[in-house]
Amino acid sequence: MTNIVLLVGNLGGDPELRSTGGGTDVASFSLGTSRPRRDSEGKTYKDESGFTAKDTEWHRVTCFNGLGRVVAQHAGKGMLVSVKGRIHNSKWTDKEGIERYGYEIIADDVQFLGRPKQSGQPAEPAEQDEDLPI
Repeated sequence: MTNIVLLVGNLGGDPELRSTGGGTDVASFSLGTSRPRRDSEGKTYKDESGFTAKDTEWHRVTCFNGLGRVVAQHAGKGMLVSVKGRIHNSKWTDKEGIERYGYEIIADDVQFLGRPKQSGQPAEPAEQDEDLPI
């Protein structure tokens, strides 16, 4: 059995880097991916600007230690990246006593497909393609 995820999309914001009490560095970011929107007959269609209409899905991605530090240092909002990892589900009880469930992608590898950010500068997004979320 295998749990492998491969996503290509744009960062929804700058990665957030934190350290655990045990000294593990953890970087998290949201990743937007798109797929063609379909009508009631299952066919794709064009939006008002003439491009294929898209539905964007958001994924929470978590990177640990060295990978987390590199992502936090070089990636930024809007940057196009490829993420390879696994799906991880969590279960917890919130303050009101309600059981909650969540899913995230634990990244094993992140490839920068746009230019990394320079010190003090935002990351440069890759050229937009009609297949990518905006």
